Amino acid sequence: MLDAELAEIIANLRDIGADIADVEVKKAHGGLPKSLRETLSAFANTQGGVIILGLDEAQTFTATGLTDPARLAANLGAMCAEDMEPSLRPLIKIHNFEGVHILVAEVPELDPAQKPCYARGAGITKGSHIRISDGDRRLSAYEVQVMLSSRGQPRDDEQAVHGIGLDQLDPASVAALIARLRISRPHAFKDLDSQSVLRRARVLVPDDDGEDVVSLAGLLALGNYPQEHFPQLMVTFVHYPTDSGPSPSERFLDNVTLEGPIPVMVRDTLAAIRRNMSRRAIISGAGRQDVWEYPETALREAVVNALVHRDLSSAAQGTQVQIEMYPGRLLIRNPGGLFGPVTIDSLGQEGISSARNATLIKLLEDVPLPGDTRTVCENRGSGIRAMLNALLTAGMSPPQFDDKISSFTVGFPNHTLLSEETITWIHSLGEKGLTDSQCVALALLREEGILDNRVYRNTTGVDSRIATSELQDLVARELITQTGTRRWARYQLPERPSTAAVESSRADRRPGLLAALGNQTLSRAELVARTGLGDQTVRRWLKIMRDEGTVEIVGSSPKSVHVRYRRTQQEPLFG
Repeated sequence: MLDAELAEIIANLRDIGADIADVEVKKAHGGLPKSLRETLSAFANTQGGVIILGLDEAQTFTATGLTDPARLAANLGAMCAEDMEPSLRPLIKIHNFEGVHILVAEVPELDPAQKPCYARGAGITKGSHIRISDGDRRLSAYEVQVMLSSRGQPRDDEQAVHGIGLDQLDPASVAALIARLRISRPHAFKDLDSQSVLRRARVLVPDDDGEDVVSLAGLLALGNYPQEHFPQLMVTFVHYPTDSGPSPSERFLDNVTLEGPIPVMVRDTLAAIRRNMSRRAIISGAGRQDVWEYPETALREAVVNALVHRDLSSAAQGTQVQIEMYPGRLLIRNPGGLFGPVTIDSLGQEGISSARNATLIKLLEDVPLPGDTRTVCENRGSGIRAMLNALLTAGMSPPQFDDKISSFTVGFPNHTLLSEETITWIHSLGEKGLTDSQCVALALLREEGILDNRVYRNTTGVDSRIATSELQDLVARELITQTGTRRWARYQLPERPSTAAVESSRADRRPGLLAALGNQTLSRAELVARTGLGDQTVRRWLKIMRDEGTVEIVGSSPKSVHVRYRRTQQEPLFG
């Protein structure tokens, strides 16, 4: 880590006033803190992080320094190598910061095949931790098991269901699957008899005696009534009357259990949600359009994902997929968190997908929804993107994802972003040339209060490069303010009590910049210091003034770090 990067991290900590998820600060005057093993484990099991020793959080992250940083660095290296399993190899470096020595360790996230990382002295169950906000939490025994299962491809969906034969499957569904496989994948299935097709598709697997029995995947995809053998592999739906749950007079508005094979559960679950939804009006072009509270495509993808990606291990077979509807949100939760290389940050990105239940999902690519030509998993690998696009098209907030290792939850806020009132507010800003995605982001900020680059991408569907450019343009226009930099950058609306204040706060900056220049030649950094404006705002107005011919550059290019600016000799275009 460079000194400038360290200074940036500490500046962000002082701005926020607390530790953040990927930075842990310790004073460490008495040596390595005992809790450091927990933090090492948590960072390695989550998304990595930075440990800084020699700062005092209680004194607003004052640099208190270390008396013997070299010895502390050696002890930390030994702790990582000898006390942790697997051994960790963080990048450890001593920095001179604000006149004192501090120690920085950059801990990388472990590959899923090596998790969980734990303190050897405590053992894998008691010594495994995960990072939650700015703290370290010990993993439960089930969470440890989930991490261990991610070291390879789980085969829980291929487990033999003892004593269950083809008579427990729906004959019409079985026949339709066989016919479809022979057509869609003739190389693998065309010349096989029906029994051999089912064996190759892993609908049938051998039991301990070598006899053909139905696999769990086959039962869930094609079974008559899987819950006869696995009662909790179902869906529960509850509609609560208030945002906090039951009211004093009414526990719930609807409470149903959805059973059957996965195609039937998907159909019936969507019907239950639709039965409890209201319709609302959105602005569409010059008119209004009545739509459901939640887009059908987004709901279908979320329900399918919950059913096909849920944990099917024995430890999770007692937990059902749970759907909770409140006036202000809809939650869809399944046992088992994200699997493999997929993270919340990478959800929806092209080329990044992973299947915990690979055989089940492969089967459901060829099993249609009841009464529909579409298959259950027709959007494999693109379901999250389809969900995000459906919400964006409906003018709604993006879903909120919560990955807790033991469970994964998708939350849909129940409100439209681009209401008539919000559109009027955006128009009142008086800014021309805003993109559609910038307008959506402004609406989201007005609703949620804060966002970052990832939320911007997920909400608007643009890539990281465009998101960064458009966010910086909004900062330059003084429509939003930025706190932190790089991966810690956060954006929010400035404090503005009224539209008049908006217009005043974003006044024409040309006269001030010309006054600051005077007869001198100055850099952009010097203009920032003299005017008190943000760097992006100064950059924007200098470009406008160059195009108008009121200022000129001294140097080869405006992108050069050495470029300077001065007035041109012509009269300004304004008084």
